[in-house]
Amino acid sequence: QVQLIESGGGLVQVGGSLKLSCAASLRTFSSYAMGWFRQAPGKEREFVTGISWDSRNTYYTDSVKGRFTISRDNGRSTVYLQMNRLKPEDTAVYYCAPVTPRLTVIQEFDAWGQGTQVTVSS
Repeated sequence: QVQLIESGGGLVQVGGSLKLSCAASLRTFSSYAMGWFRQAPGKEREFVTGISWDSRNTYYTDSVKGRFTISRDNGRSTVYLQMNRLKPEDTAVYYCAPVTPRLTVIQEFDAWGQGTQVTVSS
């Protein structure tokens, strides 16, 4: 059973930065593409960004392009999300999860972690 532990969230002012981490207990973490998702109050969970197993390919949803950077350390089984120039609309609970090799959502995935809260104040 996969275990995902997100951390690094917090309260930050508009324009500030945060770096999120996700430690995964996947035995073969280095073979999985990984992604970050977020869910704002009253909204559906949104796929924000993904990274291939070898870090060669990435995906970003339009609203975060140029502001967010995903990275990974396969030796530590950890995926990161550097968030810069944060906006109030980035406020959400952020989750990580495996994604398909094509950097799309695995629809049947249901082993979500507890997430980490990011709040951007204006």
